[in-house]
Amino acid sequence: MDAQTQAGNGRVAVVGSLNMDLVARAPRLPQPGETLTGSDFMTAAGGKGGNQAVAAARLGARVAMVGRVGADAYGTQLKHGLQAEGIDCSGVETCADTPTGVALIVVDDASQNAIVVVAGSNGQLSDADVARHADVLAQADVILCQLEVPLATVKATLDLARRLGKRVLLNPAPVAGPLGADWLGAADFLVPNELEAAALTGLPIVTVDDAIGAGRELLARGARHVIITLGARGVVAVSPEAAQHYPARVTDAIDTTAAGDTFLGGLAAALARGAALADAIRFGQAAAALSVTRAGAQPSIPYLYEVSVP
Repeated sequence: MDAQTQAGNGRVAVVGSLNMDLVARAPRLPQPGETLTGSDFMTAAGGKGGNQAVAAARLGARVAMVGRVGADAYGTQLKHGLQAEGIDCSGVETCADTPTGVALIVVDDASQNAIVVVAGSNGQLSDADVARHADVLAQADVILCQLEVPLATVKATLDLARRLGKRVLLNPAPVAGPLGADWLGAADFLVPNELEAAALTGLPIVTVDDAIGAGRELLARGARHVIITLGARGVVAVSPEAAQHYPARVTDAIDTTAAGDTFLGGLAAALARGAALADAIRFGQAAAALSVTRAGAQPSIPYLYEVSVP
């Protein structure tokens, strides 16, 4: 089914991070204390929140962003970039005394990456900011959050979204360990990757069956539905009723940066326009499969007309 026929007026609100990505390519990822000679360098708009907002917008949703940038060139560039995508930035505020967040990314010849994030102005996003822009959340069909802004702010967003009766997706990234039942149950869909699911449960994830087991463990701890992304091995979706594996498309990947964010943006956009969960997952996978064939974070995210779902 051609994705363009699925377009609708679904609204997505993203509360989260906005970074400028500083990306270097090298033959492999450096070891501690090692200096490598790189081959290319680029800057690109990023941050999990910004990436997911752009993905949802390009993939058919009407999107609003709540976040913070610094009063610097990176902040201006990021905000203008969002507006160019048609994203409502009335909820993006500027910090006068804290620089815009940055991510330092190394990508190797196998298309794997290592990332160091400096929060900057993202660390200043507060629950008061979320409350001030509650109208943005009230207008959304789906609300999408991550963990690159203060945890108290994310929790306030989840709680407000539940009070508003909104469908909520939580991407628990980055995560250092388990989250309590009050966190897990606050989102309709918990969407970690395999490393994050392992950190949340303490269970090793090597196989698809391992991922399903981790999903069931998260349900037992309070999650409502769990969707675990497994890169080239696809996605598993675990609900109280059933578990299903969605194999990934075979692609010639050159850069996996923002593949997960593209999946999440596509998933949110599809759910916001009323797609069934299985269709939304396949749509997100198709978009992510295109993104890994291109370099960069937001530059790699495809548009709706490019995405085809069998």
